[in-house]
Amino acid sequence: MKKLPLLFLFLTSILLACSKDENIPDPIDPVIPEPKTLEEKIQEAAWKTREVSEEITWKYFQFDDIFSSTQSITVFEVDLESENLDIQIPYVESGFIKTSDAGWSVGATAGVNGSFFDTKNGGSTTFLKTNGKVVTETRSGFTPYRENAGFAMDATGEVSIISKPAEGWASLDQYTDLMASGPLLLLDGEKVEQANQAFNKNRHPRTAVGVTADNKLIAVVVDGRNSEAHGMSIGELTEVLQALGCVEAMNLDGGGSSTAWIKTHGVVNYPSDNEIFDHAGERGVATALTFILK
Repeated sequence: MKKLPLLFLFLTSILLACSKDENIPDPIDPVIPEPKTLEEKIQEAAWKTREVSEEITWKYFQFDDIFSSTQSITVFEVDLESENLDIQIPYVESGFIKTSDAGWSVGATAGVNGSFFDTKNGGSTTFLKTNGKVVTETRSGFTPYRENAGFAMDATGEVSIISKPAEGWASLDQYTDLMASGPLLLLDGEKVEQANQAFNKNRHPRTAVGVTADNKLIAVVVDGRNSEAHGMSIGELTEVLQALGCVEAMNLDGGGSSTAWIKTHGVVNYPSDNEIFDHAGERGVATALTFILK
C-alpha cells in the first residue's frame, strides 16, 4: 500500500511538469531593422552646415556607410529664386586658372570647377558660350558621352540642365551662357542610361551640379583617391544627386580638378592633385562655375 502514495506523487510531478511546459511561450524572433536607404542616410546625416549667405548653404559630411565605402562630400545649396544671385562661368582660352582664382576674378562668394580642358596647353575642350559669345566649340574627336549635357542660362538668368540636341550646342540660341560637360546624370527626374566605359564605372573624385524641383541649385564635390575618400562611379554619383532632391543633373570635370571654394574659407574640399587628404591640392583648370552676390 505504501507504493500508492509514491505513484501518486510521481504522476503529479509529471502533470505539473507538462503543465509548465505548455505555459512556456514560443521564442520571439529578433526584430532586424530594415537597412536604411541612401536617401535616408543622406537626409539623416549630421552634416556640418554653414550659411555662407542667405542664398548659399555649405554642407560637409564624411560617410563611412554608403556604397560600402568611405565618402567625403561637399555640397553647395544655392537658392536660384534669389534676385541677389548672379552665376558666371569665368574661363581662360589657353593656359590654366585655379577655381579659387577664377572665383576671385569675378568677385564670387563660392564656386566649383567647371568642364574638361586641355591638360597640356590649357583652355576648354568642350563647348563654352558666355554672354552670348561662343568661346570654344567641342574639339573634334572628344568623347561624346562626356559632353552630352549642358549647364545653360537664358537672358533672365534662369538655369537649366539640358541634353545635347541633335543639331549641336550652337543651335541653342535661347541661352546666353552654356557650358557643355557630361555625362548627363538625371533628366526629368529619371536616371540617364550610361555608356559601359571605365570612366563611368571606376571610382574617382567627382564634381556635379543639379537642379531640384523647388529651383535650388545643388553643386556636389566628391573627394577621392585616398583612404579617407574613395570617390564614386558615375552611377553612384547619380544616386547621390537624386537623393539630394535633384531632378536634372550633370557631371563636370573630376579627378584632380574637383574643387569647392568659398571666398571666406578658401578651398573647402580635399582636392586630390597633391595626393594628400588636405585642402592644398587644387589643380589649375580652364573654367569654373561661380556664384556671385549682387
